[in-house]
Amino acid sequence: MTTPDLNTLNLKTFIGTIDFDQSRDFYLALGWKVNFEEGELAELELDGRCFYLQRYYQKDWCNNSMMYMDVEDAAAWHRHIEKVLKDYSFGAARTNSPEPAAYAKLVTHFWDPAGVLWHLAQLK
Repeated sequence: MTTPDLNTLNLKTFIGTIDFDQSRDFYLALGWKVNFEEGELAELELDGRCFYLQRYYQKDWCNNSMMYMDVEDAAAWHRHIEKVLKDYSFGAARTNSPEPAAYAKLVTHFWDPAGVLWHLAQLK
């Protein structure tokens, strides 16, 4: 049983960047907004979900970082990501086609410019 003093209010993760400005612009093109940016850190938000983008890169860390987000329509997200990648140059950023998965009806993945892998899962 959780006591009132131990209740949590939020959970955010930090992800790294090879080129901070390129990664920030990538997420902005996908629809995130910057809540604040100061020096080595920016908080990005999409529909009330936030994460911290930091001006720090370690290849093994970024290539092993994974984010998971439930979405209403994984195929629509895939089309949106493909359009962003076609319209802009974001280095190594890429996506794959949506597929069924054991944990979701449909999942699409994308990798940001630093190699961070995102799972966008449509549950129903």
